Amino acid sequence: MAGQLKEVRNRIQSVQSTQQITKAMKMVSAAKLRRAQDSIIQMRPYAQKLQEMLSNIVSNIEGGTSLKLATERNIEKVLLIVITSDRGLAGAYNSNVVKLAKQTIAEKYSAQFKKGNVAIWNIGKKGFESMSKSGYKTDATYKDIFQHLTFENVQAAAQAAMKGFENGDFDAVEIIYSEFKNAATQRFVAEQFLPVPKVAKKAGAKKKQILFSNQTKNN
Repeated sequence: MAGQLKEVRNRIQSVQSTQQITKAMKMVSAAKLRRAQDSIIQMRPYAQKLQEMLSNIVSNIEGGTSLKLATERNIEKVLLIVITSDRGLAGAYNSNVVKLAKQTIAEKYSAQFKKGNVAIWNIGKKGFESMSKSGYKTDATYKDIFQHLTFENVQAAAQAAMKGFENGDFDAVEIIYSEFKNAATQRFVAEQFLPVPKVAKKAGAKKKQILFSNQTKNN
């Protein structure tokens, strides 16, 4: 009996120690999440304003003057840059991004897809694996960019897309990603990257097409 009681006490102490460690890890994770969230929120207004300024400049260019990256042409070849994570255990995060990519192809670029003219650059392993299994034309060049996430690597991917557009390899470039709203909610967005979108004269700019959102309380 005494041995059994000792074993029970040891188990209770073990559980309590695990609870303390888990609580400490939770506090550290919450602090990291808060710092990352603050950084995103503080940076977003600057990025949005820069994009608005560029769209306004493109919209006000006169007659014979044109910018290569703003030139609209008949869409025959399309590039979709699909951004997911490298790992799972994120609820519906990755599956919703992939779902939006497939939905965008079906609703906007079905004719181009049938001709084999829809290219997909996957950033993140999960999107690459999912879309490859589904038979889509994927490119693994930037799949592992999150493992070496630097400004230079991101810049290289953006410049490659811009060069492809200028050379006529692509007539339109869209980015499919999850836009952070808060810790419980993300919006899944298809955003035109190239040609540089112009500001609508009456209604104002609509730089993003938000096709659906998702409450991710369990993610």
